[in-house]
Amino acid sequence: MKISEFQKLIEDLYYEKDSSRGRDRTFMWFTEEVGELARAMVRPKDEDGTNLREEFADVFAWLATLASLEGISLEEVVQEKYGKGCPKCEANPCTCLE
Repeated sequence: MKISEFQKLIEDLYYEKDSSRGRDRTFMWFTEEVGELARAMVRPKDEDGTNLREEFADVFAWLATLASLEGISLEEVVQEKYGKGCPKCEANPCTCLE
């Protein structure tokens, strides 16, 4: 699935609810999901990594929702920023000094 297809899927599923909730409250939900991902990353992993995988998916879905509320295509902005490699040195892999 392309990023644009995923963003459209999330819009179809949740845009009405997310739009009604508003950007600020939706952003709060997003930050909560990032916190859940952080907790999942420091916990002992379950055997198949299900919880961690689910949290990554949730964070990506909420990020797509926020982008949609702002009228931003994630696929376009990712291509613009990272399509030529590292945004600073333009190498792939990055050759910037830490």
